[in-house]
Amino acid sequence: MASVLVIEDDDRIRLSLLLALDEEGFDANGAGTAEEGLHRQRRHPADVVMVDLMLPGLDGFECIRELRRSDDVPVLVLSARDATQDVVRALEAGADDYVVKPVPTEELAARLRALQRRVRTPAPPVSSWTFGELAVRPDAAEVTLGGEPVAVTRTEFRLLCELAEHAGRVLSRQQLLQRVWGYDVGDERLVDVHVGRLRQKIELDPRNPRHLVTVRGMGYKLQP
Repeated sequence: MASVLVIEDDDRIRLSLLLALDEEGFDANGAGTAEEGLHRQRRHPADVVMVDLMLPGLDGFECIRELRRSDDVPVLVLSARDATQDVVRALEAGADDYVVKPVPTEELAARLRALQRRVRTPAPPVSSWTFGELAVRPDAAEVTLGGEPVAVTRTEFRLLCELAEHAGRVLSRQQLLQRVWGYDVGDERLVDVHVGRLRQKIELDPRNPRHLVTVRGMGYKLQP
């Protein structure tokens, strides 16, 4: 049974989410503040963390950043804020997915299961891919640039592996949403922001990428 930590300050919403997720087969636990959630996650790590952005004390953005300093647990943002700048800020902070309230319980459960499946998915049957100074080792869950390790999240790593496995081929945003996030339909901003985060980590000049390039009107590819 997958465990979910729900960090939501509204007691009514938090209880409603916990009950709904329990009915969907999750082991759901809650926290009313970012500080409480971070403490709980350190002591009893959940498989997936769900975070609201408008929290007292540390807000959701800072909560995600704090999580990412020591934990690569999948993070889903559930927020009433739907502005593009909020979506981008949350994803750049390290969130894996962003869902706008209100959302049907079935859809929310499906997204959480997709996040959990990505954690359990085995690595591709290759030992490594090399692209100049960039090396990707799926068997060791490792990325290096010029021999130095690069810290990436699980979602970033899966995205990089998917592109490496199809090096030289263009993958559309919808193909990447399906293969990396497990969504038949989803917000393409998830792909764009994660590609941008990857470029910051694996490109010597992210504004003029040599490895992870955009093919206008089509999608992205990793140069062989």
